[in-house]
Amino acid sequence: MPTDKKRPNAWKKSDKSIRAVQVIFELEQSHSRNLRINAIKLDLSPSDYIRDIIGLPRKKPIRPRLSISLSADDYVLLAERYDLQPDEQTAIREKIKEELLLASKNEDQ
Repeated sequence: MPTDKKRPNAWKKSDKSIRAVQVIFELEQSHSRNLRINAIKLDLSPSDYIRDIIGLPRKKPIRPRLSISLSADDYVLLAERYDLQPDEQTAIREKIKEELLLASKNEDQ
């Protein structure tokens, strides 16, 4: 491993994040749902809401994001759904985004 002097500044800035440990809480479904709903009402992620509850600082989100994990099998299914090839992952992501926006607009009505 390079000494601190040889490490790029961008790497040094990520040291704190690398040392962070994810902590998972298993709560009854009703409590978990209530916390997630309250977070949404405040336009926060559940983790940011938890940080507020326990008095920890949080970073202002640069850009709010939604995420999903997709396996190779998922890409095969989505490619079929969108009439694309499984290796056209960028096009598949765009189709998913279109569906999400449509679903969001339909919820508003």
